[in-house]
Amino acid sequence: MTIAKWLWTIARGNRLQMFLNALIGIMQVAASLLSVYAVKHAIDVASHETEGNLYLAIAFMGGIILADFLLGVSSVWVRSLLGVKAQNRLQQVMLERVLRSEWQARNVRHSGDTINRLEGDVGVVVGFLTETLPSALATLMLFLGAFSYLYTMDPLLALITIAIVPVCVLLSKFYVKKMRRLNRDVRDSDSKIQSVMQETVQHATLIKTLESDSAMIGRLSASHAELRHNIVRRTMFSVLSNFTMNFGFAFSYLLTFAWSAVRLSAGTLTFGGMTAFMQLVMKIQGPARSLAKLLPRSVSVLTAAERLMELEDVPEEETGEPLAVDAPCGVYLDNVTFRYADDEHTVFNHFSYSFLPATATAVIGETGVGKTTLIRLLLALTRPTEGRVMIGKDEQHATEVTHLHRCNFVYVPQGNTLISGTIRDNLLLAKSDATDDELRRALYTSCADFVFTLPKQLDTLCSEGGGGLSEGQMQRIAIARALLRDRPVMLFDEATSALDPETERQLLQNIMKRQDKTVIFITHRMAVCDYCTQVLRLDRDA
Repeated sequence: MTIAKWLWTIARGNRLQMFLNALIGIMQVAASLLSVYAVKHAIDVASHETEGNLYLAIAFMGGIILADFLLGVSSVWVRSLLGVKAQNRLQQVMLERVLRSEWQARNVRHSGDTINRLEGDVGVVVGFLTETLPSALATLMLFLGAFSYLYTMDPLLALITIAIVPVCVLLSKFYVKKMRRLNRDVRDSDSKIQSVMQETVQHATLIKTLESDSAMIGRLSASHAELRHNIVRRTMFSVLSNFTMNFGFAFSYLLTFAWSAVRLSAGTLTFGGMTAFMQLVMKIQGPARSLAKLLPRSVSVLTAAERLMELEDVPEEETGEPLAVDAPCGVYLDNVTFRYADDEHTVFNHFSYSFLPATATAVIGETGVGKTTLIRLLLALTRPTEGRVMIGKDEQHATEVTHLHRCNFVYVPQGNTLISGTIRDNLLLAKSDATDDELRRALYTSCADFVFTLPKQLDTLCSEGGGGLSEGQMQRIAIARALLRDRPVMLFDEATSALDPETERQLLQNIMKRQDKTVIFITHRMAVCDYCTQVLRLDRDA
């Protein structure tokens, strides 16, 4: 029931396509049933069983065929135009939900698995809502219409034809339970494959230098083997189920043919009537088969919906207007204790420190003492187990930091943080309406004026991960992006690690010229300390 409610909520944004697909389907049902009458009438007229104009009867058949063709074309257009729009809409909604989720909970799931859900599972859900359900409605109407038509001609034959349907209904509960479990195994295996491939491509240079090509291909091969095994299990069960169902339908069709042939031989049925019988039986069995095939699709959508709902199960950050604080402002840690889980060691234990307004602080310490955790606390990516992190003009008037205070920070992470696109695209992430003069000033301040020596300058393309630029160049562009954001608190995590001493010196001097900024450097480079007003040394007992 929970999944049904979730699907109903998602369906609200796709009602136009659902309505159009259902309307076209119903019109196709009407055309299909009319075609049965048209064929019977034309045959009876041609065999002189019924009076009428043969050419008009043939023209009537042609009109129905043309109408059905036009309805098919309309269905393709609706599926192509509105279907893509519906899938894009749900992907955007789900991606936005992922971005709004809390950092610590979100990182439990591999990014490859998340992308697999946003692509594959979204497509399954949208296809089911916008195409499968309207098609099922039309199919049900065709089944009922054909059955009613046949019932008016021969009640006993109509009942014999659908005798297999109750059996299918009885077996459906077992089928859904079994297929749902098998389908989940397949989708999870597919996510593992995408995760392996994504990590291999992202870390191709590392893998090559470690000569670990065979190891990664081995991991992919093992994941492929698991997927094949799960697909074989699902296919075997599906084949057995389809064989049982199709055997019943084939037997029912053979029985109908025998019944019609006996009546034709006895003179109680015309040749046109027998033709109509066989057409109607096919139009009963065809929809019945389609409705039976709806079961595996329903199982697929149940699995897909569950996987998307799991993305929404991650706690979400509260929405609200950003809470800006006037510069200069400080950040204060008051008696902070933090651990990532109850059974993990304590990273900070009743730790207090003040990053005073308009000061520059170098945070140093050996690896693993909590420097990265400190940044996460300052940015409210995670919350203290005890104590408070606050921001304000002074400690007495400070307010506790939440995600709504991130608007007061700029952050330059360690490592490569450029996206594929132009240098301009990367800079405009910080300020979408920045002018060329603002971009130029930010680049000069960050010692990234080398950009203007490139053939295309700001419009120089960077491949994925900033390919085409050196590590030092990428760092300076990332710093320029942070400066363009222009917020009162600036966090630099090993942001100058790839710079030569002279460039680093000039860059630090340029940054320190701004007297209204609170600057925090996470660094291993002692040269950075010379430009700071205070130094925070973290150790294991912080």
